[in-house]
Amino acid sequence: METDSVIHQLAIRVGNQLRAGRLFLTSAESCTGGLVAAAITEISGSSQWFERGFITYSNQSKTEMIGVPTELIERHGAVSEPVARAMAEGALRNSRAQIAVAITGLAGPGGATEHKPVGTVYFAWSNRLHTTSETLLFKGERQQIRRSAATHALRGVLKLLDEQEV
Repeated sequence: METDSVIHQLAIRVGNQLRAGRLFLTSAESCTGGLVAAAITEISGSSQWFERGFITYSNQSKTEMIGVPTELIERHGAVSEPVARAMAEGALRNSRAQIAVAITGLAGPGGATEHKPVGTVYFAWSNRLHTTSETLLFKGERQQIRRSAATHALRGVLKLLDEQEV
């Protein structure tokens, strides 16, 4: 089980790398409901590297706050890779950060479909030059899925920063 301690340690590592590179991070979260932003802002001094977080739980908030096209949501569903990518890119457009992470998924217990079971989570990371995305299926109860998703999102930020050699 992913613990708050694991998430906290990852957030510290993310912060150290962002600070070293003089970069800012923004987040766009749906199914995690701000867990990534909460882990980051528990760290004293995180305002030096965390620009802002968007909790875009509803479809309307995804469109209004970060500019995810309504047509994209209608075509692919709010829980989809194209929407995760648009969330990351939209978070960057609506902030002064250079790095973004986005998360959308089905934490359960309801909402599953034949093609998207509970635990399906879509991630995207962007650095204004390119956006990468990934889909994972997590097992467990709602809280475990959300914590696992937040952990994976932070690991993805570290990977993106490592690739940039910050």
